[in-house]
Amino acid sequence: MIRRVRLLAFLAIAGLAACASAPTRFYTLLPQSPPARSASSADYRIDVLPVRIPAQDDQPQLVVRESDDRVALLEGERWVAPLDDQIRAAVSDRLSRDLGVVDVRGLPASGPQRVYRVKLDVRRFESVPGQYAREDIVWSVHDADAAHAALTCASSLTEPVGSGYAALVHGHQQALAALSGRIAAALRNVAAGRAPSCP
Repeated sequence: MIRRVRLLAFLAIAGLAACASAPTRFYTLLPQSPPARSASSADYRIDVLPVRIPAQDDQPQLVVRESDDRVALLEGERWVAPLDDQIRAAVSDRLSRDLGVVDVRGLPASGPQRVYRVKLDVRRFESVPGQYAREDIVWSVHDADAAHAALTCASSLTEPVGSGYAALVHGHQQALAALSGRIAAALRNVAAGRAPSCP
């Protein structure tokens, strides 16, 4: 009996040790070394609006696709902040640097500069470890004083990824960088008074 109790106690301690040895890893969509800020500053501002994401991806854990009809939530692999906030922050950061503009989201209106709003509606945020990171996003840009969008586009971006979850997150970072490049090109045309078109 004593031997059995000792065995159970040992197994319980071993189980706790196994749990303690698997730390939770946190991931961000903001790159570690973003591109340098543009040398010239634009005479307008941007307002990147809160981002809509699919309900199934609105999780603190990384959600990965395992098959056509099954996904997995990875308890030990988590986003450092809500996914919608991270997408907004990543696009805002890239646009601010590429265009030399300030994102005035949440700030009181000030100054005579024109403000262009950027809206993102993520329709698909798919993660397949060792294969690809895919994002389907409908986006629009418009003058904050205008009643309708100057341009509405749909972008489908797929980045091949290597093995590991860090590679998967990096793939999503690259997809967002490509998306930001398209939005930046559209904003330049809108701000210059040129007829914009979807890149």
